[in-house]
Amino acid sequence: MKLRLLFLSAGLAACTAWLTAQQGKQGPAPVAPTPATPMPWAYPTSAPAPPAAPNNDPTLHRVPNSTKGLTAKQTTDGFNPPDWHDDHPPMPDIVGHGRAPDIRACGFCHLPNGQGKPENSSLAGLPAEYIEAQVTAYRTGNRKSAEPNMGPPENMRKLSLVSNEAEVRIAAAYFSKLTYKPWIKVVETKTVPKTYVFTGMLVPIKDTSEPIGQRIIEVPDDFERTELRDSQSPFTAYVPIGAVKKGEALATKASAKTIQCAICHGEGLKGLGNVPFLAGRSPSYIVRQMHDIKSGVRRGGYSPLMKAVVEKLTVEDMVNIAAYTASLKP
Repeated sequence: MKLRLLFLSAGLAACTAWLTAQQGKQGPAPVAPTPATPMPWAYPTSAPAPPAAPNNDPTLHRVPNSTKGLTAKQTTDGFNPPDWHDDHPPMPDIVGHGRAPDIRACGFCHLPNGQGKPENSSLAGLPAEYIEAQVTAYRTGNRKSAEPNMGPPENMRKLSLVSNEAEVRIAAAYFSKLTYKPWIKVVETKTVPKTYVFTGMLVPIKDTSEPIGQRIIEVPDDFERTELRDSQSPFTAYVPIGAVKKGEALATKASAKTIQCAICHGEGLKGLGNVPFLAGRSPSYIVRQMHDIKSGVRRGGYSPLMKAVVEKLTVEDMVNIAAYTASLKP
């Protein structure tokens, strides 16, 4: 235990020292963020749809490994999200039910077991202080949507303004105690299915294909299960041929472009202190964070220091790094 604490302290000290020095070289983060993104595949947002008519179809839907049956209306209840598997400790009210009418349940988007989906964040196992800091960043405008007034970051901004400190603290403590489970398969390929955007997620079109280019195409393995909010329905992330190996070189070796990720994110990229883990997380999400930090859209917490790390990275570099981190075991 003492050796682990020494390693933790030394690692955080080294991380902070290097990043602070780089921040001095690079100057402060820009005050005005650049909202435009050249990566629609990483930001699959669409204009908000008009409110749908209530779906009162009594048909019961089911998912594998669960004995429950739920109607479509029950699976879309933001104040009582479906809990198909009970694979988590008892949820506090703010996670399981939210606070009507202002705050939907945290478990609706991030799922009761904290696994999240590519369009938002996996919260399971993140440090509680880190989660709280992100809500504060949304509240203060230091973290926002790359496309103004659109997407999950905009939803989080609105929720942060109406939530109170106690609710945030309780939710953060709950998710921090969960264990993140591998459920994203990384596949290197030259071609991918064509996709369309549905509720902030890329959905494959059957019997179609196109060159992958320098992209990550992250899709649900079973769209219907995912839309039923099955917290055990996995994803596949298609990445370019050779991306994992190239990403490993960028993430693990010193170069003129960046530093080794493990200095700050810990051995195996499993996290270090209040620095979040990267291993096994959604590569689409990781690309967005790197791009948001580089463009200045995300500025809170460690982001100003991280700006020096991502400043010289190209979109191809970000794709490769995210492919590598997603391939690691959490």
